[in-house]
Formats: sequence, structure tokens, C-alpha cells
Amino acid sequence: MANFISIFRIFIMFAAVYLIYTQIGNAQAYLWALILTILAFALDGVDGWVARKFNEVSKFGALLDIMGDRIVENTYWVLFAVMGWLNILFPLIALTRGFITDTIRSAAMEKGLTPFGMQVNPICKWITGSKFMRITYAVAKVLAFILIVASKIPNIAHADILWTVAYWTAVVAIVFCVLRGLPVVIEAKRVIES
Repeated sequence: MANFISIFRIFIMFAAVYLIYTQIGNAQAYLWALILTILAFALDGVDGWVARKFNEVSKFGALLDIMGDRIVENTYWVLFAVMGWLNILFPLIALTRGFITDTIRSAAMEKGLTPFGMQVNPICKWITGSKFMRITYAVAKVLAFILIVASKIPNIAHADILWTVAYWTAVVAIVFCVLRGLPVVIEAKRVIES
């Protein structure tokens, strides 16, 4: 069930992206896209809860969750750049960081280490794996995506203020994206050479 939820949220996200991309200027479609975006991110927490609750925790499930996170996150960054809402640097930074960290973490997994278990330095471990950093990054990213979509709903009240908050939340999210990837790069040599 947890794996189904992980996959299902990707389809929900694609429905939201489809509405945004094909229904430009349609307030009702954008409102539905906002609802689907919120649902896609809410299900990210639900899949993990279901896995723990029903004892469905597995390495495959963890990889599926990471894969789903990457697909959803990167699709939104790319969509926002394609729509002209954000600078192309946002998705380029997110994609590059993902490719680098996932490659290094794959090498670590070949040596029997978990994606967060590869970190040895306590500061690096805290930046990449602490509950505080993971939640802060997730909240910044989810808020940015939801606020960006909401700010683009035609005739929404205070769209300019909403957009300003959305934009700066996106900046915070991309800074966290880079910040959480740096420790993986810093400790890569130790993992690869061991």
C-alpha cells in the first residue's frame, strides 16, 4: 500500500502540471492544480506513515520514496521555469544537486551504507540527516511550490504580495537544496576510496 501511495502521488503531480501547462489563465484549472499539488505533497508523508504502521518498510520502498520526491520536486522546478515564473537557474541547480548527490549515494549504497549513513562528520550528518534540516527543507520547498501555484491563479486577491512571498520561499528552498547537498560532496572522497 505504501509503495502504491508513493507512485500515485507522482500521477497526481502530473495531473496538476498538466492543468497548469495546458490551461493557462483558467482560474478553475489552476485552483484544481493547487489542490492536486497540496495532495501530492501531503501523500509524501502518508506513504512513510503507512509503511511504518503496517510494517511495510523496505529498501525498495525507501528508494521509491526518494525517486518520487525527485520526480515531483524537479518537475515543479522545471514547470515553473518553462512557464517563465522562475529563472532557469532554479531547476538547473536542483537537478545538478540531485544528480551529484544521488550518484555519490549510489556509490555509498554499493558499499553497504545508507544514503544518510554515509555521513561521518557530525556537522555533515546533522545538515543532511537531522529531522530539523529535513523538515525545514521540505516545508520551504512545499510552501514555495504551493504559494507559486496559488499566486498564479487569475484574479486571486493580493497576487503580488503572494508572489513575492512565494519567490523568496523558493529562494530559501533552493539554498537549502544546495546546503543539504554539500556535505554529501564533502564526504564523497572518503566513501568512494574506502
